[in-house]
Amino acid sequence: MKEERLHKDTIVIHEGYDDKMHHGSLTVPLYQTSTFAFENSAQGENRFSGAEEGNIYSRLGNPTVRVLEERMTALENGKGALAFGSGMAAVSSILVHVTKAGDHILCSRGIYGCTFGFLGILNQKYNITHDLVQMGTEEEIEKAIKPETVCIYVETPINPTMELVDLQAVVNVAKRHGLRVIVDNTFTSPYLQNPLDIGADFVLHSATKYINGHGDVIAGLLIGNDKDEMEGIRMTVQKDFGGIMSPFDAWLLIRGLKTLSVRMERHTSNAEKLITYLKSQKQVEEIFYPFDPDNPQYELAKRQMRAGGGLVSFTIKGGKEAAQQFMDQLALIKIAVSLGDAETLIQHPATMTHSVVPETERIQMGITDSLLRLSVGLEHAEDLIQDMENAFARMKKTIVENAMH
Repeated sequence: MKEERLHKDTIVIHEGYDDKMHHGSLTVPLYQTSTFAFENSAQGENRFSGAEEGNIYSRLGNPTVRVLEERMTALENGKGALAFGSGMAAVSSILVHVTKAGDHILCSRGIYGCTFGFLGILNQKYNITHDLVQMGTEEEIEKAIKPETVCIYVETPINPTMELVDLQAVVNVAKRHGLRVIVDNTFTSPYLQNPLDIGADFVLHSATKYINGHGDVIAGLLIGNDKDEMEGIRMTVQKDFGGIMSPFDAWLLIRGLKTLSVRMERHTSNAEKLITYLKSQKQVEEIFYPFDPDNPQYELAKRQMRAGGGLVSFTIKGGKEAAQQFMDQLALIKIAVSLGDAETLIQHPATMTHSVVPETERIQMGITDSLLRLSVGLEHAEDLIQDMENAFARMKKTIVENAMH
């Protein structure tokens, strides 16, 4: 069957693997080895020179890791992929690849806290500057471009505000100015959004999240639309920085990836049910979710995403104290960073994932002290709603008791 006829539900199970090449093993084997033996010295020379394809050393490529890379290439409709030891290894590697000292990076106004931290390192050590910009229109993007700008780095939806960036607008501007476009696609997974189809040059994932889906791997992935360039990154930045993925982690990701489509559908349906509940609660001020019809970016969401996914952010009346009190009253929902797990997780971005961001810039990003980020899991939605109902009830009881004293 031709690749273009396969749906994503099928690609996550079959792409990049031929059991006939592996003794008929239905499951992708785990090649837990650091190096590979050559048949003779000539073969070793040819593989190192690039004259012959084949395995050399697992930092340069591994059969188990390669299956994952080929599967992700197909899922993102790219030309090549690289697997890294963490999402930040993928972020730092691509930014090092596209920049040199003195360059400028244009970023969406909200980015992951550690990405923000890495941009600070680039600035301090190599005078690579950056600006966080609200990319609402092509005109806004255009005005922020400097002579030294080399790339546009985008999160959409933005972590944790769920604000969207119009990818088509970004690509249009980038093409006019010869800029590279890098998109962090972690929040949607390739099942819900494919930035390369719109014209981005690179898409990356913290594979720790939805790609894995089981909370037992730290990993990153980078997919590009130029095969030769991706191989060039492999043999330069990735090889020499050494931020590679272990074969065992790749094996776990391959296993987790098989259920991506059914997981994303359940994450999404659960999120929609929880949003309906949250809208009924007086303690909740605002809800941020791309596919909420009340969201001003709803039409944009429908243009570039297939569904809303499992991330919901919302604000609670009473600021930081009330937000943390609500979290502390939850039982089934766990207080933890990360996302995309089977378990539903909640966290307070201002004091957790984005605590590294200075308060002034954090507020400009829309990350207030009352904001909570909920990663909706795979549990039964009614159980999650009951847990939240109990938490709100305990909060009310505490308020009443404090007032009496």
